[in-house]
Amino acid sequence: MSVFLHEIRSELKAGVYRPMPVRERMIPKPGTSRRRRLGIPTVKDRVVQAALKLVLEPIFEADFRSCSYGFRPCRRAQDAIAEVHLFGSHTYEWVLDADIEACFDNISHSALMDRVRRRVGDKRILRLVKAFLKSGILTELGLEEETAAGTPQGGILSPLLANIALSVLDDALSEDWGTLMGTRSQRKYRRRLGKANWRLVRYADDFVVMVAGTQDDAEALRTRVAEVLAPMGLRLSEAKTQVVHLDDGFDFLGFRIQRRRRRGTRRYHVYTYPAKKSVAAVKAKIRAVTHNPGTPLGAVLSRVNAILAGWCNYFRHGVSKRVFSYLRAFSWRRVVYWLRKKHKGLTWKELRRRFCQDKWNVSWLGITLYDPAKMTVSRYRYRGEKIPTPWAA
Repeated sequence: MSVFLHEIRSELKAGVYRPMPVRERMIPKPGTSRRRRLGIPTVKDRVVQAALKLVLEPIFEADFRSCSYGFRPCRRAQDAIAEVHLFGSHTYEWVLDADIEACFDNISHSALMDRVRRRVGDKRILRLVKAFLKSGILTELGLEEETAAGTPQGGILSPLLANIALSVLDDALSEDWGTLMGTRSQRKYRRRLGKANWRLVRYADDFVVMVAGTQDDAEALRTRVAEVLAPMGLRLSEAKTQVVHLDDGFDFLGFRIQRRRRRGTRRYHVYTYPAKKSVAAVKAKIRAVTHNPGTPLGAVLSRVNAILAGWCNYFRHGVSKRVFSYLRAFSWRRVVYWLRKKHKGLTWKELRRRFCQDKWNVSWLGITLYDPAKMTVSRYRYRGEKIPTPWAA
């Protein structure tokens, strides 16, 4: 390993390092028949990208806006959901729910490098960044293709470069927020004049703009967002971009966000539920694990437990208790049906005696089927400007 790292260091110091083309891998996109391209760098290129990210990330983190949450240290999807919940609870009723079409594949190299040059003056670093952008793609058919635009998904550096490109949107809308709507009195004054207020919440290439105003105000912002993204070579997806009212609800980062009347009262609250697509996705994973009767029971339980625990941990900050109880029953049925398929000669009574703890909980060699209903549900508190960074003094 030391020899390998020494060779990389020597090539970088001599200025002769050249990244290899990334290897193409096509994976299915969830919920569609289309496929998404991944670009897998070599181990050597990944090491250099990781080192380059350590240099660039603190520089650009100093400039990134607080409305951006994706692929950033100490920030997570729950922070973005909490901000949407906060503004949705304060008269921001219209939502521009937007998605950028093939964001990673269409970023303009020249526009991206212009933004990098504003903060980085070292020409060696700039050459490295440009070299990774222009490294090319080795397709699944073994053909080499040039990369005229985009930064391939799958690389360590790509998420940071995508955030640098999309910061043009953050800067445009956050500047409005800071100058025109920065204080409560400014926002109230604008509303008295019939003007709209808005707030951008972005997670990578998925973002929403919460609007306190009318539907026309939200539609006007849609046009403005498209104009801001155009110089970066990006455009909004017509199929996934829509203007909706908060009472109708929308999906964002796996959650269904909707304002509803609280049961037994006349007051309306904003609720965050696991979206139907998210529930369908976790059910499909459990079905796939419990499909082959030749798999050992311990392996099935371990895999199902990992799927359920990870999924429930992500959605435990929403209104998820009923969904967790449903998943408990669903996963138990799938595992029990799998056991009956695997041991066709066993009666139900004998099967429960051998594989069910306390006659119901499926268990084997100390591994018990995970119970999602026991996951504690709690509200995730909005942190806003209090989110720390690893480079804070």
